[in-house]
Amino acid sequence: MERKKIFLIVLAFVVAVFTLGCGSEKPVDVKAVMSQPKTFVGSETCRGCHLEHYDSWKMTLHSRMLIDVSKNPNAFVVEWNKETIRTDLEKIKAKLKVPLEEVYIPEKSEVLYVIGTQWKQRYVLKKGDMFVVAPVQYNVASKRWVNYYDDAWDKRDWLVRCGGCHATGVDLKAYTFTEESIGCEACHGAGSRHAALPRTALFEKRDTIVHPAKMTAGVAVQICGSCHTRGNSKDPDFKDAGWPVGYEPGMTLEPIYQNSYEKADMRRLYPDFASRSHHQQYIDWMQSKHAVQGVTCTSCHSVHRIGIAPTRFQTKEAGSSQCLSCHSMVNANRAHSIHSFANCLGCHMPRIASTAEPNDIRSHTFNARAPMDTIDNPDLPNSCQICHYHKNESVEEMQRKYEILTQLPKPQGMMIPAVSQDTIKQRTAAEPTTNPQ
Repeated sequence: MERKKIFLIVLAFVVAVFTLGCGSEKPVDVKAVMSQPKTFVGSETCRGCHLEHYDSWKMTLHSRMLIDVSKNPNAFVVEWNKETIRTDLEKIKAKLKVPLEEVYIPEKSEVLYVIGTQWKQRYVLKKGDMFVVAPVQYNVASKRWVNYYDDAWDKRDWLVRCGGCHATGVDLKAYTFTEESIGCEACHGAGSRHAALPRTALFEKRDTIVHPAKMTAGVAVQICGSCHTRGNSKDPDFKDAGWPVGYEPGMTLEPIYQNSYEKADMRRLYPDFASRSHHQQYIDWMQSKHAVQGVTCTSCHSVHRIGIAPTRFQTKEAGSSQCLSCHSMVNANRAHSIHSFANCLGCHMPRIASTAEPNDIRSHTFNARAPMDTIDNPDLPNSCQICHYHKNESVEEMQRKYEILTQLPKPQGMMIPAVSQDTIKQRTAAEPTTNPQ
C-alpha cells in the first residue's frame, strides 16, 4: 500500500507539472503556423529544447566550419604575419600562378570569416558586393602557407561556389545566409514551423522537422552526401555552384546535382574512380560494399559528438576498433596477419586523398589496395606504399611479400598472430616466387 501511495503522489506531481507547463504556453493557431513558408531560425533556437544535442554539436567540426572573426577574434589558427606568409610562398615559387610580388596578401582586418580549423584554414573577404576567398591558405599539420587560386581569387564567388556547405540557410538570390557553419537545420531542415508550434501539438510538431534516423538509409545518407561530395548544381541560374542548390534534407540529389563520379572528372578521381580530392567521401561510399549492405555514414560516425580519442573525427569507436565492432570475424586471408595490431584502416582506408597536403585523408571505398594495382597502373596508389614504413620499398617486392602471405595456411577467427620476417624468408627459400609481370 505504501508503494502504491508513493506512486500516486509521484504521478500526481508529474501531471501537475505537465499541466502547468502546457498552461504556460500561449494558444497557437496550428493551421496558421502550418500555412506559413518554412524559414531558418538558427541553432540557438533549437538549444532551448534540445540542449544536450546542441552542446555536443558545438564540440564537432561541423559547428566550426565557418567562424565570424568579429564574434571570435581567436578563430585564427596561426599568427597573421604578412612577411611570414610571403617567405613561405617564396619556397613554392615554382607553383605560383602569378609572380610572387603580385600575390595578394590581405590585411588581417580584411578577413570576415575563417573556414576550417583542423587540416587547413582559408579566409573569406569581401570584394565589392561579393564574398571571395583570399589567395593564401594555411596548412595546419605542415605549419606552412600555400597559394590558393592566386591568379583568379577575386573572380570566384565563394557564396555561389561553396557557401551552401559552409553556412546554413544560404539564399543565393538574396545573397545571404542565416547561420555560419553546419547548423542543426542543415540536416534537419528549416525549423520555423517546428519552433512555433506548442509542445501539445505533438503530431504536427513531429512532422515539421526532418528526422534522418527515421528515413530509409539511401535517402538519409544523402544528407551527408549533399556536402561530402564534389560536382555541380543543375540549377540553370547557378551552374557554377559546387553544391546542390535547392537541396532540402529528405530530397534525393540526382535531380538537382551531378557529382564528379557521374561526370567522370578524372582530375578528382583515380583511374579506378576512388577519390583523389577531399570532401568526396560520399562518392567513395557509393562504390563500396557498405552502400549495398546499408552501412551508412552514421553507422560509424556520431553526428552530434566529437568522437573517440585519439583521432576525434566523430567516429563512435577509436581507429580500427570501429571496424571490429562489426567485422568480428575477419576474412580467411593470411594477409590480415601483416599487422598484428589489426590495422584495418591502414589497408582498407589508406590516406590516398588530399585536402591540405598530399595523401592526408582516408579513402572511403574500404577496398584494400594491393601492390599489384600499382604494377598494373602506376597512377594507382597502393595501401602498402602509402604507409611511411614501406614508402621506399619497390612495389614488386611488396607484391612478392603479399603473395607469400596469402599462400600461407589461412586462419579463422578474430585473433591472428603476426607473421615474422623469418617466416617470409623461410617461405621464399622453400618456394621461390617470381615478380609478377
